[in-house]
Amino acid sequence: MRRFNLAVLAAVTLSTGLSAVPAQAYGAQRPLGLDNCTATACHFDVPPGTYDVKVLLGGEGASSTGVTGETRRALLPETAAPAGERVSRSFTVNVRTPEGEPTGPDGTAGLDLRLGGSAPALADIEVTPARHARRIFLVGDSTVCDQPGDPYSGWGQQLPQYLRKGLSVANYADSGESTVTYLADSRLWATVQPQIRPGDLVLIQLAHNDKTTDEATYRANLEALVAGVRDKRGEPVLVTPIVRRWFNADGTLNNGTALLVNGLGVDHPAVIRSVAAARHVPLIDLTAKTKALVESLGVEASKALYLYNEKRDNTHTSVHGATVYAGLVRDELVARHLVPKGLVRVG
Repeated sequence: MRRFNLAVLAAVTLSTGLSAVPAQAYGAQRPLGLDNCTATACHFDVPPGTYDVKVLLGGEGASSTGVTGETRRALLPETAAPAGERVSRSFTVNVRTPEGEPTGPDGTAGLDLRLGGSAPALADIEVTPARHARRIFLVGDSTVCDQPGDPYSGWGQQLPQYLRKGLSVANYADSGESTVTYLADSRLWATVQPQIRPGDLVLIQLAHNDKTTDEATYRANLEALVAGVRDKRGEPVLVTPIVRRWFNADGTLNNGTALLVNGLGVDHPAVIRSVAAARHVPLIDLTAKTKALVESLGVEASKALYLYNEKRDNTHTSVHGATVYAGLVRDELVARHLVPKGLVRVG
């Protein structure tokens, strides 16, 4: 059985399960707290929106606690607390329906959090509506999305753990989508674009499924997404796709499969770079970053980033790989002054 702080055991009657506190409780200006938790999970009966979560971690013994939520999102990295001490951490989380991929099942209404780590201990928790949080919307495919099941994970699923209170991730990436299908499906762009507020970031990484999209169409689609973000006074950010783990005999990834050149000869990263330059859009060159990393690791060590060992899959990332790639995105967001350094976690 996992260790749990005695204060929580006193506050929660495990035999009765989760006690949902309705969203109307906010009318009394009272944060939702421990009465919504068991030893390993919390459920808060709140409507879709953006919420600040403050946790107090620690117990009588040494503890180490991480927090995930909704559809397997990493919200707080594993955090150690010495025996008898408490550590406070805060983060901001997006609650939506569907809670994972936009074309997937609705999931569970409200906010669901799960406690993990080698020795989880939760001493206290508060959930309140976020009043001034900035949002990072993600527009992408299966390499970005909130993947519903192990062993898959998208880098967007791991990105929230690198962000502090005041900055949330609204991940609208969806498996199998191209620039063509993302613009055409009412559950995707037509749902995302009306939500964008001034100052929101919108990261766009679509390429893996544009296998039959000609260059003119691909360019026009990217430009349409950029224009749609700017129409709402948001800030678009173009992201080149992560590489496929497809080595040449000399240990490099200098081939069309690895670098996302489609069957029509369209070099997706090159087009993205061109649109970013022409439209004065910030660019995160994740293709270049992931290429350098995969090549530096080599044929064997790079397998851990992808699902080669589990699925012989050289396109989709493991939880480890998605976490590493999310770290690259975080670093680029800071380096390009797209988010303040104080709103990200380092290490």
